[in-house]
Amino acid sequence: MNITITIERYNPGEDSELYEQSYPVSVTREQRVLDALIEIKRHQDATLGFRYSCAHGVCGSDAMRINGRERLACKTLVKDVAAQDGDVVKLQPLRHFRVERDLMVDQDGFFQKYRKVHPYLFARNPVAKGERREQLQSVEERALFDDATKCILCGACYSACPVPAERPSFIGPAALVQAARFVNDSRDKGLEPRLDALDHADGVWACAGHFECTRVCPREIKVTKLINQLKRHIRKYREARGESTAEPKIE
Repeated sequence: MNITITIERYNPGEDSELYEQSYPVSVTREQRVLDALIEIKRHQDATLGFRYSCAHGVCGSDAMRINGRERLACKTLVKDVAAQDGDVVKLQPLRHFRVERDLMVDQDGFFQKYRKVHPYLFARNPVAKGERREQLQSVEERALFDDATKCILCGACYSACPVPAERPSFIGPAALVQAARFVNDSRDKGLEPRLDALDHADGVWACAGHFECTRVCPREIKVTKLINQLKRHIRKYREARGESTAEPKIE
């Protein structure tokens, strides 16, 4: 089938603002949007900028907005976004990121927020130097954080979230998913090492429960559910100590 790929483009060295450029491509319904981009790059316009690596939905590097929705180009089939000959598929960079070039965005700020939640294990029972010991978990314990381990840090949830548009300092759903992964891990010390980042106006309490993050996640992670779990953990932790959370008061 013959379709048109319209791309929102930007070269900071040449352009003062974003503009659209269209390319006709011949594809099959079962090909991926990534295949169409590679075809354009190789045979029509070598200046086009976009990222991809594994091309199998694992690395998350080709996240972008496709027809207005955050998706991975390598997992989106042409038939998912174009029904017939002549259809137009519009590609845009992720929102809330600085555009480096065309569909490529600067992820530095995204990963700075990610690091704030300490996305690594604070061992509850540290293993001594030279000691070899397994820390076994039950199936039920593993199930508590299994969903969060699927995150590939593609940034789709952050782009889809309406909150950063009004509150750029919001830590974002991807960072909160990573926090939940460790807070819910029985081998981890849990919440306390991460409270400064989580129990904060820009932490979990900035989440307004729009569910857009959950809707666009290419790994089908229940992002909003995990964030709500963190809120409950924080309330329980603070209440046990007679402390207040940073949750905004509803007047």
